[in-house]
Amino acid sequence: MNLVEAIILGIFQGVAEFLPISSSGHLVLLQNLFNIKEGNLFFAEMLHFGTLVSIVIVYFHDIYNIVVDMLKLLGNIIKGKLPKRLSDYQKLGLFIIVGSIPTAIIGLSLEDYFENLYTSIIPIGIAFIITGLLLWIAEKNVFKNKDINTMKYGDAIFIGTFQGIAIIPGISRSGSTIVAGLFRGLDKSFATEYSFLLALPATFGAFLLGIRGVIKSEIDVAIDFPLIIGVVLSTIVGIVSIKLLMRLIKKGKLYYFSYYLWILGALTIISQII
Repeated sequence: MNLVEAIILGIFQGVAEFLPISSSGHLVLLQNLFNIKEGNLFFAEMLHFGTLVSIVIVYFHDIYNIVVDMLKLLGNIIKGKLPKRLSDYQKLGLFIIVGSIPTAIIGLSLEDYFENLYTSIIPIGIAFIITGLLLWIAEKNVFKNKDINTMKYGDAIFIGTFQGIAIIPGISRSGSTIVAGLFRGLDKSFATEYSFLLALPATFGAFLLGIRGVIKSEIDVAIDFPLIIGVVLSTIVGIVSIKLLMRLIKKGKLYYFSYYLWILGALTIISQII
């Protein structure tokens, strides 16, 4: 992995992980373009770690309050004191836990099947087109404005299921979870916030499994300058991408990404047919 490749992949990871265009799909295309093989699996996992740090930085206040309030709730339960009313952060913490369950079930049970899709480019092109269609439909059909007080556990399960399906390369994790939230009537800003907070356990879990895979495969790893630059760039660009997406969603411009995904998907498929 040279420095130029690390810079390009780091930037693309930071952009595609949070903008609803699928980081996994883009990384597969770039790896094919640069002929990057499995020996750089450790580099890919570290890029994901960089974007995980991006979420923590942007939502640090919320994450801190969720952890504190959930510990208070756990302490009260241990003492046998069930609260009459949950705080907003306790509700959000429980929704994240519930939403993570279907994600974990899908990810762990179908991991090998979905990983096989990474070796074929045409399915990724089709997935790009599907993601674009979902973004278009969701943006054009939003009728409710649920917040933390009106959200239900069924909403969390529905959104978490979409996040699990997003393990398919070309299906955007952020796009699918935001779309699922909008389908369930969540307020746009809240759907976006929940999407990124829900990504924390999934991304961290996938990172740990990825590192375990690197260790088991006995791949030689090296923490060198290109790796550090790639991770730093994925973190910085990730922060910018999160804030950009929040602004675009508030302005009702989510469907803009549909055009890009449709064009990219079509070009991806055509490139494999010709």
